[in-house]
Amino acid sequence: MPYPPPPRARSGPRRRSLFASAAGAALLAGCSAGPDSGADGPSAVARARARAAGDSRRLLARYDAVLAAHPGLARRLGPLRAQVAAHAAAFTDGTTATPTAETETTGAASATASASPAPAVPATEKDAVAALAAAERALADQRARDLLEAPGELARLLASVAAAGAGHAYLLTEGAR
Repeated sequence: MPYPPPPRARSGPRRRSLFASAAGAALLAGCSAGPDSGADGPSAVARARARAAGDSRRLLARYDAVLAAHPGLARRLGPLRAQVAAHAAAFTDGTTATPTAETETTGAASATASASPAPAVPATEKDAVAALAAAERALADQRARDLLEAPGELARLLASVAAAGAGHAYLLTEGAR
């Protein structure tokens, strides 16, 4: 006897899919060359970390620009912004640091994020959130590609942050519906 279909079809990836993707990425990262392999010297790792930190700072600047243009989104975007700030810090210094209380409450961008011009923000809140979701999704996809060539620990960090970015994109997309 066939089972009846679920009462409501869900769009987007399911929670299990996100966790399975992150687990698969972590397994792939575990099979990568270690720091002693000689193939990727510290300079390659440092360049990859700097590139990932810059990507996170640019995404953080997008969040700041959206929050400046649409302050009504602060409650919804604040926790996601705080995680993006933590990702930038993790890539910058190799720790899983959390943003400071001042950064969380003021929404202030870091000095490095404010060095570049502020990104354009769509006029409506819905379009601004959709643009953030697209930026999160694109960056998560880029990090998933980058982790395949990154050495061990950096690949694990990239996999974790890519999974978080995919989750952010999903939350931003589903919250807009």
